[in-house]
Amino acid sequence: MPPWSERGTAAQAKQSHGWPSRLRSYFFIDPLVWAYTIILGTLSLVASLFDRNGRIQHKFARAWSWLTMKTILSPLTVVGAEYLGEGDGANAKPRVYAVTHASALDIPILYVYLPFQFRIIFKSELLAYPFVGWHLKRSGQVCINQQNPMASIGAVKSALRSLRAGMPLVIFPEGGRTRDGKLQAFLPGAFFLAIKAQADIVPIALVDTFDLLPMNTYHVKCQPLEMRVGEPVSTVGLTLRDTEVVSAKVKAAIEVLRTASRSM
Repeated sequence: MPPWSERGTAAQAKQSHGWPSRLRSYFFIDPLVWAYTIILGTLSLVASLFDRNGRIQHKFARAWSWLTMKTILSPLTVVGAEYLGEGDGANAKPRVYAVTHASALDIPILYVYLPFQFRIIFKSELLAYPFVGWHLKRSGQVCINQQNPMASIGAVKSALRSLRAGMPLVIFPEGGRTRDGKLQAFLPGAFFLAIKAQADIVPIALVDTFDLLPMNTYHVKCQPLEMRVGEPVSTVGLTLRDTEVVSAKVKAAIEVLRTASRSM
């Protein structure tokens, strides 16, 4: 049995996420987030008629994310911000940001706390979602069809050109959200683009987002969060034969970030 103080803390945490938390989520937080999604998703879709490179749509996505983060009442602390780099631009060094994925709210966190334009690799299944899928398709994000990889060749080539030109790329090496809160196995080709572009890989661990909103629920459990950024892993001089070595190194770095004690 845990000490009394620990049992008391656990009981308080459970109580704080009881029925008042559910009511707040179902009748306040969720409706507002859906409203932001519909309104800003529509504006993003209209902007896509005039914005072929996705920069204006990125601003709409960031506005949606900022509103979402304010609404979910979960303050976030960034640890290791010095490793985030210069962002996008012709003179920017190519960078791939490898991020843990435990919650649907990971996306707004990235849009708010990565202070530059970037593009995301996403699964083709997300195209079926209204507004979200439309934004992903028309804003320059990189769609990967896991059932038919040959259909993704064009998107991969385009992403490689953008990455080499200095546009940062965000990837979720696990391939999707974790169902149990644990770090999943990395996809074999997760770092293909990073190695091809000789880009640095920046490991990022989003801490406590699984408890915030795991899969198969709409109950947002408001609580403090952390985004932990690790030292970049270089791929300069490496080839595709080194993919497994790179993957293991990045995964080990993310594990260290995830298990570190909270910042004070």
